[in-house]
Amino acid sequence: MLTNSELTDFVNKISLESFNRTFKHKAFWNSRLRTTGGRFFPKDGHLDFNPKFAEHPDFVKIILHELCHYHLYYAHAGYKHENRDFKILLQQVGGSRHAPALTPRKINYLYSCENCGQEYPRQRKIDTRKYRCGKCRGKLKRVIRKV
Repeated sequence: MLTNSELTDFVNKISLESFNRTFKHKAFWNSRLRTTGGRFFPKDGHLDFNPKFAEHPDFVKIILHELCHYHLYYAHAGYKHENRDFKILLQQVGGSRHAPALTPRKINYLYSCENCGQEYPRQRKIDTRKYRCGKCRGKLKRVIRKV
């Protein structure tokens, strides 16, 4: 795994290639991050990255995501997830919208709509009398229960 200074150099290299701008702050590994791939801190401009994603094939996309926050913030544009500027720039550079799952999702129950056949994999059991299909409002039925 890279050291923090090597990570900073790697982030700067990606920034120059994708944005034609330098990354002037520091990048750090943060092992306390659990589900997120990285974080941008507007207060001092540094980036934190989850070391669990270091060997992941989409790690560069996570860096691009955080660099979109970084460069838009310093360009005084909309740098938050809900801003249009962020969404457009993220799509242009090919960054990931969400961090990829580290472990496959556990599916214990599979429900299916009786009308349209839409499937709903779930980890927890749901009350089929209370919930309906989100697509056609049809009745749900439990197909399988894996254990």
